[in-house]
Amino acid sequence: MPGDSSMTYRRVGRILYEIGMVSGDGMRRVVDEFADVADDELSHYGAACALGSFGVAVSIHADDIDSIYEDYAHLLATAAQVAGDRVQVTNVRIVEGEGDFEDGRCDRLEFERDGAPVSIDAEHFADDYYDPIAASVAIRHTAADDDPRSWHNVRFDREPHRVYDDIMILATPDQAAALQEHLGFQLLPA
Repeated sequence: MPGDSSMTYRRVGRILYEIGMVSGDGMRRVVDEFADVADDELSHYGAACALGSFGVAVSIHADDIDSIYEDYAHLLATAAQVAGDRVQVTNVRIVEGEGDFEDGRCDRLEFERDGAPVSIDAEHFADDYYDPIAASVAIRHTAADDDPRSWHNVRFDREPHRVYDDIMILATPDQAAALQEHLGFQLLPA
């Protein structure tokens, strides 16, 4: 059995359960799903990515995606699900700016949040890469106004010259503090 300081799926799940972010059944379901590797040591980034497997975080992919014209809708639907589907995000679309991608095209990411229009500046250099800042801002709109939790960017140990997804988690202030204390994540408000 790994030591208490090992970063594993099992440990991440136990911490999430102890701080009230997942149910016991939810924790066991994920640990069972990853049974072959549940006790294998994870990098700090791997542990951050594991948060998504437990349904408490979303990943904004740094590598290419299928298309900005479709994938923002999927990203926001996933974030809304993490937030309990209390906010309806519909009609997600990219309104193209002028010019091409070579120097960065200034687009608009638009959608409706519970029927009210939302418009966010988004700079795209290709049609298969998110603007991570625009994606982060959009994800903030998926939490209900009266939700005691807020979206945070998860900061983790990084190696030079590597590309990492941005991981966003929905947590209360106490949960954010516990994640920092027990898993070493710094959570920055999104």
